[in-house]
Amino acid sequence: MTHASHHLTLADIARHLDVDFEGDADQPIRGLATLKEAAPDQVAFLANRAYLKDLATTKAAGVLLHPEHGKNCPVPRLEMDNPYLGYAKLSQLFDPLPARDVPGIHPSAVVAEGVTLGAEVCVQANAVIESGVVLGDRVVVGAGSVIGADCVIGDDTRLHANVTVCHGVVVGKRVILHSGCVIGGDGFGFAHDGAGWHKIAQLGGVVLGDDVEVGSCSSIDRGALGDTVIGNDVKIDSQVQIAHNVTIGDHSALAGCVGIAGSTKVGKHCMLGGGVGLSGHLTICDGVQVTGMSLVTNSIHEPGVYSSGTGAMSNTQWRKNAVRFKQLDDIAKRLARVEKSQRES
Repeated sequence: MTHASHHLTLADIARHLDVDFEGDADQPIRGLATLKEAAPDQVAFLANRAYLKDLATTKAAGVLLHPEHGKNCPVPRLEMDNPYLGYAKLSQLFDPLPARDVPGIHPSAVVAEGVTLGAEVCVQANAVIESGVVLGDRVVVGAGSVIGADCVIGDDTRLHANVTVCHGVVVGKRVILHSGCVIGGDGFGFAHDGAGWHKIAQLGGVVLGDDVEVGSCSSIDRGALGDTVIGNDVKIDSQVQIAHNVTIGDHSALAGCVGIAGSTKVGKHCMLGGGVGLSGHLTICDGVQVTGMSLVTNSIHEPGVYSSGTGAMSNTQWRKNAVRFKQLDDIAKRLARVEKSQRES
């Protein structure tokens, strides 16, 4: 549940969403809530039919919903074809975080000489900014965050507490980096001489486009030679690993625990479900969706939905299927012999 630092009215909400409504235009709106929990001064939304049962009894001041559900709404309704998008836009009005950003450099922060600071930059306690860094206007550097030498951070970008941006990284505008993420750490590069490993220096960097969001404790490694490149409007969940020289196209989304091996190229408008693994040196074309826990070992050249993970089942059933899996090759060969015999006869 969220609350705005200032009060909006129902008319303000409708105006922000560019929708019509019927009801008390001056009704104060102090927050957002679910249909079931909304108070008379909060706006709720209906984006999933599973919650349709809660619509008839909601006490919300207004409900954001699709026109097909409007006649069933007992309170003022704000109709949109995509009510979930409307909810996303409203949530920004009630986010208390920007109000806490006070421009200036905290006395405990360490800012090296030669750093360029844009207008209204906020550098919080114990942050470290190394030499040659360029921060755009209204950048927020959270407490304990570190920005390595020669990085460029675009306007209106936010680093939450304890973010690490390593040297030579370029971050676009309006980027959000959540706590614990590391941008530009060394890629996993080693050469074996038969007895031990020799580290390969990672000489590239990382480039993040505009409007990128990276979840907590995710890692985007720097390139071995060229850069690791994340396109515009890419959304990356928590605990995601992106290896060196990976490229991800604009508007793609990666759910939690995705792992992408080195030099793989993911296209635009792709969606990778939780736990998806992509092998290295692959090409995934635009418009591909890979469902959760799938392993992709070959390039994908046609858009569509792809799956490889198997759903959970009882252990007894799984044990039987595991035995049969080992028999598949033998069964396939026997079937081929039977079909060949039938054709010959």
